[in-house]
Parts: sequence; C-alpha cells; structure tokens
Amino acid sequence: PGDIRNCILALADTEPLMEELLQFRFKEGRLKNQSFGNLFLAAMDGISNNFEEAVQKMSKVLAVTGKVIPVTLDNVVLKAKMKNGMVIEGESNIPIASEENKTTIDYVFIEPADATAVVEAVHALKEADAVILGPGSLYTSVIPNLLVKDIASSLLKSNALKLYVSNIMTQPGETDNYNVSDHINAITKHVGKNIIDYVIVNTGEIDKGLEVKYLESTSKLVELDEKKLLSKGVGIVKGDFISIKNGFVRHNSENLAAILIQTIMEKKLSLDRKKIIEYFYLSERLKENKKR
Repeated sequence: PGDIRNCILALADTEPLMEELLQFRFKEGRLKNQSFGNLFLAAMDGISNNFEEAVQKMSKVLAVTGKVIPVTLDNVVLKAKMKNGMVIEGESNIPIASEENKTTIDYVFIEPADATAVVEAVHALKEADAVILGPGSLYTSVIPNLLVKDIASSLLKSNALKLYVSNIMTQPGETDNYNVSDHINAITKHVGKNIIDYVIVNTGEIDKGLEVKYLESTSKLVELDEKKLLSKGVGIVKGDFISIKNGFVRHNSENLAAILIQTIMEKKLSLDRKKIIEYFYLSERLKENKKR
C-alpha cells in the first residue's frame, strides 16, 4: 500500500498539512512504524468491494487529478532469492536479510506467480504515450510491478516511450555498488528483454559532509557508465536533479518533471502528427514554468 499511497499523494490536490498527516508514521505503541496513510487506505479497503475501488474512493476524497491503478488485486507475496541461496519473504525483510547475511539479491519473484493484472492497468499501458519507471527501490518497488502477468508483455508490445528514472543514491541491501547499467540489467533480467528507451540520470554532486554521512551507511551516488548503456541501445538524459530535504538526498521534483516532459515531447509527441497539438500545449506550459 505504501507505493499506492505515494502515487495518490503525488497527484492529490490537498493542503500540505493533509499530505504531512497521511505520510505520518507512529513512533510508539501498537501502531509503531505504521503509516497513517496506509491505515487510511486499509480502512477504505474495509468499506469497499475490492482494493481497486478503495484506491478510487481515496483518490476522490483527496481530489486526485490523475488516476491511480493497482497492477493486481490478488493477494501476492514478494520473495527474493539471494546469491547465497536463501529465500527471503516480504518487502521490508529483503534488504535487511541482505545486509545481515552479507549477501546480495539474485532475483525477486511473487507468489502466486500467475497473479492476474487489473484489466484497466493493461489497457492504460497500451494506450500510453509514455511509461515512466522509478525512482524507487529497484527490487522491492519497481521490478515487482513487472512480475505480474501481462504487465511486462503489455509494456513490450506498447508503442509508448519507456523511461527509467535512476535513483540518485545506491540503496543498502538492494543496490550496493550498483551503477546505472546495473539497474537496467536487473530490469532486463526479470522481464527477459530490455524495455527501456531512455534513462534519466542525475549528474549533480553533493557536498563532502553529506557524502561521508551516506558512505557511513554504505550508500553512495549511483555512477553513470555511458558506454555500457549506449551498447544496450538505451539513450541517456542527464541533469542535476538533487534536492536536499532534512539532510537526505531526494530528487528535485520540478527539475525532474521538466526534463521528463521535455524528453517525452522531443522523442515522442513531436514525431506524431496526431499528437502535435498536445506537443505545442506542453511546450508552451514548459516555457511558462521556466520563466517563473
């Protein structure tokens, strides 16, 4: 539910206080480490016929401007096969086990393996002008969506521009020492074929003090290895997307959104006569935002 919650909040037209409330995690008691937003979504699920309906109801309450669609309604469990042969169950347990046992993730899988994709999600992928994967935890957030039956195959068949937003920092227990091409390799390994047209890569730097802080927790900037990416037929879009929030490295949402829109316009919409009006509309909006 965490990923769904974040998607809803990203599209919600709510006051900052409401967003802060839904992201709040209890620090003590029986609800320790539980997110209020997840509990809210769970409660909505309790009064709905299914999870998809719960997501749509929560979207309505929060005045979401887009549409959030879960990839499946089946009760699936994420598992990881580690390089040392261990099998770990549960999203949050996987990186912890990786660090504690000093091993790395070989691949992840879901049970049941034949979980059915939501029809609307498959249709949305087929009709999309662009599909953006990431940023987010590679093995426990991004790739699991591609493991659901019909999702990966729909992406492969789709004429949409496929973009992958690389994480800025490596994630302990998941992507230790990974460079950008390692992320693409992991996605390809699970799908069976490369599906990424362009990768959005941060080239900004962080100050030494913050870099040392991250190194102490075995995390560092994800390195760009251009030759390997280009040899795979993956285009590269560079930019400084760093934003520091409360001492943590995050993507600058405005800079990232601008480069995504620009890339989609240049690589997709400008080449499609049927989309030319959308291209000019977005182009003008982008110019207006740059003037602000």
